[in-house]
Amino acid sequence: MTLDPQTIQDLIQNGIALVTTHGLNVLIALVIFVVGRIVARKVSDLTCALMIKAKVDETLVGFLRNILYYALLAAVVIMALGQAGLNITSFLAVLGAAGLAVGLALKDSLSNFAAGVMLILLGFFKKGDFVTVAGESGTVASVRIFNTILDTPDNRQIIVPNSSILNSTITNVSANPTRRVDLVFGIGYGDDLRKAKTVLDRIIAEEPRILKDPAPTVAVSELADSSVNFVVRPWVKAADYWGVYFDLTEKVKLTFDAEGISIPFPQTDVHLFQEK
Repeated sequence: MTLDPQTIQDLIQNGIALVTTHGLNVLIALVIFVVGRIVARKVSDLTCALMIKAKVDETLVGFLRNILYYALLAAVVIMALGQAGLNITSFLAVLGAAGLAVGLALKDSLSNFAAGVMLILLGFFKKGDFVTVAGESGTVASVRIFNTILDTPDNRQIIVPNSSILNSTITNVSANPTRRVDLVFGIGYGDDLRKAKTVLDRIIAEEPRILKDPAPTVAVSELADSSVNFVVRPWVKAADYWGVYFDLTEKVKLTFDAEGISIPFPQTDVHLFQEK
């Protein structure tokens, strides 16, 4: 089939008009995406700064910042696709169906996400708290979308799924400003009970990190098989717990030795009989 020059010219003009129109729309869509992404980042950063200034918990700040950024980015993508000429209604329908399929495939991940939101909103712990969750203990480094990061005292990093935390018992050691140090010391049945109690009272009184209120407890708790046991229960600031625990244990041993007070320990007596 032979095309006359006028038909060829009309086709060229129509093609140029089509490319010009859609090319301009695509170009505008790209500009919307690039600029919108920058704006989304700036808005999320500004919101983060305002929350920090308002002294919102650091864990909550980081979490909300990520949620806000991705929500704004999703809106920017939809605007850009609409400008490019894509049918947004059909796109959203397809996206919804795909989201349902992905949601079913990633139900465990979504469960972790929902648990992360609950942990942040309910405020069971915050960054810097020492906690025991899902059988693991450590200092909270961060609460992320799907998991929580713990740093252990020996500098290991533990990653715990958020759903495991929400479905288990949470122990927050740092929740209260003070803690009670629970110690047990035993003396021999032949030792002077009153003297031992006086020595323990003196050791407690000489430790400056021990709080006066609540008052510390020093009392006989048990007449055991081979020892008379004292419970020593002073209160300290949470940050001083382990320092006081270790120092008191050492000082009691050294002082008991100096005062001639014995600390019983398991021992076995072996008797040998010679047959005649």
